[in-house]
Amino acid sequence: MKRIILSAIAVMMCAFANAQELKYGVKGGLNLSNFTGDTDGVNLKSKAGFDFGGFVEIKLSDKFSIQPELLYSTQGSKAKDQVQQVDDILYNADVCFNLSYLNMPVMFKYYVADKFNVEVGPQIGFLTSAKTKTTLDGYSGSHEMDVKDIFESIDFGLNLGTGYDFTDHLSVGLRYNLGLANIAKTESGDDTKLHNGVFSINVGYKF
Repeated sequence: MKRIILSAIAVMMCAFANAQELKYGVKGGLNLSNFTGDTDGVNLKSKAGFDFGGFVEIKLSDKFSIQPELLYSTQGSKAKDQVQQVDDILYNADVCFNLSYLNMPVMFKYYVADKFNVEVGPQIGFLTSAKTKTTLDGYSGSHEMDVKDIFESIDFGLNLGTGYDFTDHLSVGLRYNLGLANIAKTESGDDTKLHNGVFSINVGYKF
């Protein structure tokens, strides 16, 4: 992972040195996230969230550009119909995992047509918060708990996506983040694997 990150930094430095054009922008949109991996027996559902942040598009040619980004992203998953014990009584419970990351993708964009591009690139994410919100059947209200200590502080993944430029300033993009790192903090002998998976749709504005 370190090699990939260092390689991405080296590529960006070369790209800045050889850039034909630089465009700065902001973007934001909606996420649909879930956990994948060792989730047998857990009824997981996708969770809606959002992301927003800024980017720099480094144009190297008419067809090719590199786009580093910095995004705040809310992610996680929903576990439905889980059994919880309260005062020796078993209840059905819904548990929502609310995770927040500061993500740093570096996207390599290729314009297959004048305004249409496809993109791929690595992403590193830094966990800023992790909480669960539990709702019990028959109970009003919910219980929130900080669970940051059971998740790894750094995530790593691969982004795949596509985008369309409506104008020189306004664009829209669709992206999937395939989590490659195990985000579950495990003890010795525990080989549980848990990964992030996030679909996102964003609107961007270039200045």
